[in-house]
Order: sequence, then C-alpha cells, then structure tokens
Amino acid sequence: MIESALSRPSSKILPSLGIILVAGGFLLLGWFAFLWFDPGPSPYEYRSVEEGGVEKFPKLELAKWPDLKISKQEIHVEGMTESIAAAYIARRENRKPVMIGWENYVGEPMIFLDTKLSELSILASAISKHMPKEAAILSWWDTSRQIQLLTGLDPIFTSHMSQPLITPPVWQPKVEAIARYERDFWGSVPNEEEKHKFERFADALSSEPTEGVAILRELTGGREGYIVVHIADIYKLGLMRPQRIGVAYKDFPVKGSGDVHGMNVMVKRWEADNKFTAHTVHGFSETIMRAYFLTDEKSTKTLLAQMLPMTTSLILDFQPLQMVYKEGGYLVYKIPSPQTANN
Repeated sequence: MIESALSRPSSKILPSLGIILVAGGFLLLGWFAFLWFDPGPSPYEYRSVEEGGVEKFPKLELAKWPDLKISKQEIHVEGMTESIAAAYIARRENRKPVMIGWENYVGEPMIFLDTKLSELSILASAISKHMPKEAAILSWWDTSRQIQLLTGLDPIFTSHMSQPLITPPVWQPKVEAIARYERDFWGSVPNEEEKHKFERFADALSSEPTEGVAILRELTGGREGYIVVHIADIYKLGLMRPQRIGVAYKDFPVKGSGDVHGMNVMVKRWEADNKFTAHTVHGFSETIMRAYFLTDEKSTKTLLAQMLPMTTSLILDFQPLQMVYKEGGYLVYKIPSPQTANN
C-alpha cells in the first residue's frame, strides 16, 4: 500500500516533467533558430522623397528615355536627422526598379559607389547605336541592369546581386539584415546559375589576362562578346577577391579645373607614402576626385587592372582585348574569338 501510494504520484509527475522539458527544449531551439534566420532590421532604409518623369531630374540626362519613371530615394539611418545618401531609381512600366544614380553624402562608400550621373546616358546611347543586337554583353551586375533598362539589350547579368555588399565596418554585424533588406527592396533575386556565372566573371577579372579572357569567352557561350567596365569596378573587385587583388581608395578635393596638377601631386605623394604600386582617378563630381590604388605588384597583373587606365597599364595597346569605346569612367572592350586571339 505504502509503495503503491508513493509510486502513483511519480508515475504522473515524471512524464509531465519530461513533456515540459522536451517542450521547453523545442521552444529554446526555435528561439535560437529565429535569431539565426531573422537577423533583425537593416540599419538604414530607403525613403521616397520625389517622383516624376525624366524632365524632373535633368542632371541624370535621360531625356532620350521619356517613358522612364524616376524616383529619388533618400537613405536614412535610425537616430540621424540627415540622410546619408540619395539613390535615383528608374523603372519602365511594371518592371523591377533599377538603380540609375547614387550620391553618397558621407566619407565612406556604402551600398553603391558614386558615379558621374551624365556618363551613363552617353554610354547607353553609344551601345544602342554601335553594339550588335545579338552580342553577349558582360559587365558588373549594376551596370548590366542599367544597360538593359536603357538599351533594351539583354546582358549576361540582369538580376540585383548585391555583390559585394559595400558596408562600413560598424555595419558588419548587420550584413545579413542588409542583404535581406536589399533583396526585398529591389525584388530581383538571381538564380544559382546566374550567381555561378557572376563568380566566374569576378574570377576572370582577377586572373592574369590570358586566363581571364578565356573565362570571358566561356561566359559568352560562343557569341560575339563585349565587356563594359568602369573605373569603380576595381574597388568592388577588391572586396570580392581580396586574396587576388589589393585595392585602396582616397578622395581628393578639387578646387577647380586649374587645380588638376596640384591634385596629381597629392595622389602621387599618397601612393609613395603608402608604398602602393599604381593608381587611377575618377571625378564623380565637380569638387571631388577619387583615386583608386593597387597595393602590390601582383595586383597590377590582373585582367581588370590592365583594362583600366592605371599608371601601370597601356589600354590602347592591350592585346588580349580590343578597346572600342571610352567615355569618362567607362571602357568597352571587344572579346576576340579564339581564332583571332591565336592569330
């Protein structure tokens, strides 16, 4: 009797405790899973401040594309009253939005890199006029999307890839949240094949020229191919392939057109003081010139470094590719067929 009386409560309590402990374990695992897969909010957000046709944004020089709808978005960080950047976003009909211009208001690159807004419209007009319609076009994914929007051609890359994710060090713990926010905002996610091809594209640009051009031919799939690059691509490539190419940058103030010599002296001095091996410059505003530096000799041997007007490259005599056009920070090269290259 005593033994049965003592055993009866335990037969009910112990299974109940087990169920509670197991349930608690699942809840704890679920909470960790939530924290793992939900990285929290992005440290910034896009806010629409102005919308209209191309005539409302004359500095973009998009008058040749009157059917475009433009939205100016300011990028705001929680706790700050002033915006840190502005994005000009274009779309046609019900298609996905495309970033067409970026103005950074702080001293460190983030999300996108500044470009001179008028250069893109000139490039797109030249491509529409001279590039064969059936040609395969390779360029960084953001440039590719702009080319597709303004020319109607179909580059190899057409999705918003967010590679590399350009963030200041203080945002590094939030990179997953930023990546998710960017995917949701732009609504354009690459498939696995496109991701793989873009990785190969980065491999090509960071390889020595012979190997790099062979990869470019692989990506064009046997079609007549062209590659469009911008000076700012060297910085993005350095973030994606830091083990292959070392890149640094510095912004220099320009007081006016007569100050070019003084600016060149400052750039060369900065290169010498930091023991860098080469540089190129790009003016994306009337008052700022950005210099991109290569940090070692190995970096100067990469395909992209030799395609850009670095101090160690000869773009007019570059044999692996044929330069066919240059406008501001943009350069267009024709990719020769294997037979032409061999000859």
